[in-house]
Order: sequence, then structure tokens, then C-alpha cells
Amino acid sequence: MVDAGRKAVVNYIGRLTDGTEFDNSYKNGQPLTFIVGSRQVIPGFDKAVSEMAVGEKRRVLIPAAEAYGAYDEKLVETVPLEGFPNAEQLPVGEYIVFSTPAGPMRVKVVKIEDGLIHFDHNHQLAGQDLDFELELVEVPGVSGSLIENELYNTGTCDCGCDELREQLGGTHPHDHHHHHIH
Repeated sequence: MVDAGRKAVVNYIGRLTDGTEFDNSYKNGQPLTFIVGSRQVIPGFDKAVSEMAVGEKRRVLIPAAEAYGAYDEKLVETVPLEGFPNAEQLPVGEYIVFSTPAGPMRVKVVKIEDGLIHFDHNHQLAGQDLDFELELVEVPGVSGSLIENELYNTGTCDCGCDELREQLGGTHPHDHHHHHIH
């Protein structure tokens, strides 16, 4: 078990249910490090890792609802061709990245027809059930609260760790486990 707020270092192979591999940390040579319970990764991945022991390998099927969500037709937008520079060079069927004031946005160019470009803002894995092979490599520093040491040096953030710290009951999450026998 990995407590919420701890870092976990995980190797994984991600596949679609038809066996297509979409990500493989062994090939990348870089395991994923994330803070358990902090919504940094998809919910099903977070939950599976939180239940594992260091050194354990596990295979999990994560339904779309606990991965990147259902596919949403409303996230497909159409843009007039003439309003778009170099529209004829857009790679239909591929993903492109726009720079927006909110940061980079990755969209798929679905098709160009009748003077309109169809852009799909869904995550490329939306609507897909995912098959992960997981290996919990390490949980660094298993004493003390990592939330305290790491995130609170940077001030507050909006990732939900304040809330998490409250749920954990302040700086020493395990204090409430000690029952004093009189």
C-alpha cells in the first residue's frame, strides 16, 4: 500500500484493449514518478498503484471512465478554412499543437470539408479502456510526510494537496493510528 501524498516510482506498459501499445516506460528508459492521490495521473492508475507493494508487478484493466473519460462529440469544433493560415498544410488524421493563452493545446485534425476544418479536442485515449502492466519500483523516503517536505516549500498550489493534507490530519498522518490503552 502506498499512502496518499507519497511519491511512487512506477514502470508501466500501456496498451489499448486490442493490444496496441501506446506508452512504455521501459522503452523510454524513464519510470514515471508521481504523487499518489494528487490527481497527477488518471484515477485508475493512481488507485492501482496505491494498492501495490514495492517490487510488485500487476496488470490492470482501467475502464475509460477511470482513464481519460468518455469520448465527447461536443469537443469537436469546426473552424472556417479561410480563417486559418496554411490550412492546406494541416495533417489530416494527425495531432497538432496550438499555442493558446492557456498553454499548449493538442488537437486532432479530423477532416477538412466544405470550407471547414474539423478539430477534435478529445484526449486521444478518450473513450478507450486501457490495459496497463505496472511495476512499483520505489517509494522514496518512506518516513515523514512527503507532502510537507516537498510541496509546501513552494507555497500553495491548486492541485488539491492542501485538501489532501487536511484529509491526512496535519503533518503526521499516522498519529491517529496509535490507540492508547489505559
